Amino acid sequence: MDVPLDSAALAVLERRLDEWIGELAAEHDHIAAVDRGEGDVLRWYVRMTGDEKDFTTVWFTLGQRTLRHETYVMPAPEENDRELYLSLLRRNERLVGAHFSIGDEDAVFLRGEVPNDGIDRDTVDRILGTVYSTVEQSFGALIRIGFASRFA
Repeated sequence: MDVPLDSAALAVLERRLDEWIGELAAEHDHIAAVDRGEGDVLRWYVRMTGDEKDFTTVWFTLGQRTLRHETYVMPAPEENDRELYLSLLRRNERLVGAHFSIGDEDAVFLRGEVPNDGIDRDTVDRILGTVYSTVEQSFGALIRIGFASRFA
């Protein structure tokens, strides 16, 4: 089991994440904005522009043991929910480091987490790339399943 970071080690990792996310934003044109959460929760919001979905925002949350990431993919389906959920489960089979899940109000999210001792700049870049490509590759098909009558 991973050892929880003490406050000093957590502060160091927080500064590194600030630096790495800032560097990645400067390097990648599709990263439109980076913001930090306020309060006691260590959180970053990385907003990326896309083609299939106009914007995808990845929320990073740093805890004592893990860095969690999640993004909102789409609202709950209006129809064909069984087909949509089967599609999500099938897509989960191919994903590494992330998974589709159902959140509040049955909205669809893409989530994952990595242990703090495995976080480096390349890991943050891989997470952003995985989330971006997964949303871009799946959003159009998922929205057409869950909202089919709007596309008829």
